[in-house]
Amino acid sequence: MVTVKWPKNTLEELDEIARYISRDSPKFAKILINQIFEMARHLEQSPKLVRIVPEYNNPNLRVLIYKNYRIVYLVKKEHYEIISVIHGSRKLNL
Repeated sequence: MVTVKWPKNTLEELDEIARYISRDSPKFAKILINQIFEMARHLEQSPKLVRIVPEYNNPNLRVLIYKNYRIVYLVKKEHYEIISVIHGSRKLNL
């Protein structure tokens, strides 16, 4: 089984998302972040079922959509690296 890795900068993105949502609902912020982690864990079972990032023509760069968020990850030999979690209304800049 391949693992999912979360680099520090991606965890910081999640912290920013949580802080922003917490202004209105700390409870919902916690739920959303937990659900994003849960969705990413599904990648260990079926990573190629999600689509390639349309802005980039790289078969190893994939995106999992959860609610209004894009979970962007890179398929590597021994693991999947989450490289960004971004709201769908924002431009992806990798």
